[in-house]
Amino acid sequence: MTLVVLGLALLISASLLIGATNIFSGDLDTGLILAVSRVPRTFAAILAGAGLALAGVVTQQVVQNRLVEPSLVGTPEAAMIGLLAITLIAPGAPVIAKMSVAATTALIGTFGFFLLARMVPRRDPMLLPLTGMIYAGILGAAATYVAWITDLVQYINIWQSGEFSGVLRGRYELLWIIAALAVALYFLADRITILGLGEDYARSLGLNYRQTVYLGLAIVALMVAVIVVTVGAMPFVGLVVPNIVSRIWGDNLRRNLPIIALLGAVFVLGSDVIGRIVRWPYEIPAATIFAIVGAVIFLWLLNVRKAGSHG
Repeated sequence: MTLVVLGLALLISASLLIGATNIFSGDLDTGLILAVSRVPRTFAAILAGAGLALAGVVTQQVVQNRLVEPSLVGTPEAAMIGLLAITLIAPGAPVIAKMSVAATTALIGTFGFFLLARMVPRRDPMLLPLTGMIYAGILGAAATYVAWITDLVQYINIWQSGEFSGVLRGRYELLWIIAALAVALYFLADRITILGLGEDYARSLGLNYRQTVYLGLAIVALMVAVIVVTVGAMPFVGLVVPNIVSRIWGDNLRRNLPIIALLGAVFVLGSDVIGRIVRWPYEIPAATIFAIVGAVIFLWLLNVRKAGSHG
């Protein structure tokens, strides 16, 4: 935990100092650059990383599978469908309206996967994430088709490429909703933990299973919608972080939630900082950087699960 906090502190310092503009040149207003661009960008990466990681662990508990996360069950794609709809119907709608529509469609899409997951045999833990990827692919194809026939493909590309170069003061503040949702998750941690034990066991303990599932999925949908609207989708964060935390610190969800949020922030902020360095003064989107790392870790997790199932 101490190392995670220290790593985040170092990354925050690096994020404030690194960029295309040299804040030490003396030619520019350093305070203005920090206040308008660097500080908002840093906060945006921290909040997005924390939100994606927390959304991942909730999704895993709801469907009882550690190999799934929102980007593997169609949540971002469903949010993009909502964004396309509101862009076509009311292109001048305020950001909060777009977020609300995106959250609604994200919830519908996530709940659709939840219903689908109930019909998938649980003998092979890899079957559910593969089903999720197919489901997400169908939703993504639908979104791309609508974007193509309405000449909105550029919007899809923006929403699919999670990056922080466009984050400025006044354009990221919706992400603070994630902080409020994180607090709510902390108080719901015990109920969400019971969800992971299965429906029959949860009901036997007196848990209102359906209500808790709806609440968990609503939090996931809102977190993902806020992130997609503000900075775009980022894959694998919600998959990798909870699994790493579980392997190191165990399965106490209430204790792990702050660690999950911090480690998610470290990964996303670290990816953003690396993206600024690799081709300086140009940038590589943070989603691209982490997708490479996340894909490798995801394949490793699949192989570990597969090996364990034969052991």
